[in-house]
Amino acid sequence: MSKNNLNIILEDEKNTFLYKKNKSNITVSFNRIAFIFFIFFLISIIYSIHLIHLGTRKNNDNINLENISFSNKLYRADIVDRDGKFLVKTVSSIDIGISTKQVINKDKLILNLKYIFPHKDYNLVRSNLDNKKFFYFEKKISEENYEKIMQLGDKSIQPEEKLIRIYPEKNLFSHIIGQIDDNNQGISGLEKSLDEKLKKFKNPVKLTVDTDIQYLVRNELIRFNEIFSTKGSAAILMDVNNGEIISLVSLPDFDPNERKEIKDINFINRATKGIYELGSVFKTFTLAAAFSEKLIEPYTEFNDLPKSITCAGFPIREYDEKIPSNLTAEQILIRSGNIGSVKIGQLIGLEKFRSFLINIGVLGEINFDIEEVGKPIKINWGKCKLATTSYGHGITTTLLQLVKGYSIISNGGYDITPSLIKDNKKIKKAKILEENVSEKILPILRKIVTSKEGTASLANIKGYEVGGKTGTAQKSMVGGYSKNKINTFVSVFPTSNPKFVLAVMLDEPKGNKDYIYHYRDGSKIKYKGTPYNTAGWTSVEVTGQIIEKIGPILATKYSDVN
Repeated sequence: MSKNNLNIILEDEKNTFLYKKNKSNITVSFNRIAFIFFIFFLISIIYSIHLIHLGTRKNNDNINLENISFSNKLYRADIVDRDGKFLVKTVSSIDIGISTKQVINKDKLILNLKYIFPHKDYNLVRSNLDNKKFFYFEKKISEENYEKIMQLGDKSIQPEEKLIRIYPEKNLFSHIIGQIDDNNQGISGLEKSLDEKLKKFKNPVKLTVDTDIQYLVRNELIRFNEIFSTKGSAAILMDVNNGEIISLVSLPDFDPNERKEIKDINFINRATKGIYELGSVFKTFTLAAAFSEKLIEPYTEFNDLPKSITCAGFPIREYDEKIPSNLTAEQILIRSGNIGSVKIGQLIGLEKFRSFLINIGVLGEINFDIEEVGKPIKINWGKCKLATTSYGHGITTTLLQLVKGYSIISNGGYDITPSLIKDNKKIKKAKILEENVSEKILPILRKIVTSKEGTASLANIKGYEVGGKTGTAQKSMVGGYSKNKINTFVSVFPTSNPKFVLAVMLDEPKGNKDYIYHYRDGSKIKYKGTPYNTAGWTSVEVTGQIIEKIGPILATKYSDVN
């Protein structure tokens, strides 16, 4: 071996390994050399991982949620209609934030961002870079732009995933579904009433509503709102036998995808929250109460009825001056007689009539799946109040409660609870009225549509056996009543075997001299112009048009309703 070669000997001195160089007695610590090699090895590993990460990010076609910081990660269950169609869905959304403390070169960052987002206000961006610690550069970023911005490799760019609610049907179910706030809290509709359930459960919540029917009902209401220049309108379609609401529409409505806060009273849910005097639709309850108490029969005669009576100094008159003085009980309802209804109400008596209205859910509170539910105004009962309420004056309720009342007197007297939540459990229904009440009322409701004296001939749609009662009422105001009206029609069909009740309410409709009415009794008569601003010429027409549109769907999808 050459003299220049080093002879390195490894010796153990008290468990310390030393390298000894012969002749020079120079020693080198093994631990120090090993530590240096370890540092170089660690650096190489970190650098390799970084290169792999950048390559993966550049070639990734999808958003890698594992590399995203999470905020507002509070899941809410989806909501679907009775057929499983999504009405509300929770989806992931990416927001891009910028941490200004980590920006190395502002000009370079802005230049890169301009390339991806050329239409942004970069004066504002620069201001945010100069004055804020953190700001959101872009919210709900597309997947394509997410990939582009992450390829910049700028550590100041910080993506955040958020779970957001989207409403695919927009306005269609706005009053039913409601909305949430920025903190993921339900603030109206089912989003509010089912808030805890939606946060806890993963499976979708199924509703009773039918999207196709809801669409058709809403479209007709929108169309006639324009025809009759209404302030608003509402409609409820419900299964009379189980209380399932197939459609519930209130106009004006809103898009929950965009709405933040609405204070305008016009956006009230007129179907459930609005409290109205609904007029002559109450006369059906008066007659049904008398049948329930076995006081009269449909053919019971009322003779020498005056054209007007006075109560507490206020006159009660017939709306139709041509109405005969001698009428049977069913004729009083068919011709919507005020005085005859008062006489029937007096036979029933105050306590029994009030109890009947409470029993069928027209008065008092009603339990429902959403919190936006009105409560009828309390009234001071007396002889005059009994007289006026018997024909629907001076008494209020909601359209929802009106629908419940008509369902009970049509379905054989079984109590039902209106519902928006689909529940396949069979609930034993309580019978609160004798079946013969329905047997007596239904033929009369049918005659209101089919007879010449009836007020609802525009709803005589062939094949559907529509029956119902009209109601025209002046809107109450401070100190009395205004000239503005609430026009309502409650229909039941088919009357031979009731399955559905449809109530249509128009808020402050006006006549239309150019509108052409198409009669549906097979006569092919056409009438141009609205002769009277009453329910018979407004709400009934809307109802007829709706049933014509939804009838085929109901006949095919709901033929076995039980």
